[in-house]
Amino acid sequence: MPTSTLTSRGQTTIPKPIREALGLQPGDRVEFLVEEGQVVLRRATADITELDGLLDRSGRAPVSLDEMNEAIQRGAQPDEARGNEARSGA
Repeated sequence: MPTSTLTSRGQTTIPKPIREALGLQPGDRVEFLVEEGQVVLRRATADITELDGLLDRSGRAPVSLDEMNEAIQRGAQPDEARGNEARSGA
């Protein structure tokens, strides 16, 4: 059974056999679940139900590609170039 040591900062290394079994790569997120006094480690995956309503635009007019491009250009400008809009949060 693979084991690991907890550091004083609360960190540990997930043993290689466990990383391989879960298909974990550097940068992947993991979840820790406590079930009946035991900790379950699993690869974190996005739940499709969390995306429900994300793109809902009910009651809003469609935006043209030109309007989208203009908004992107405004957002890409340095704060100074945007003037008071950037400072006011508008």
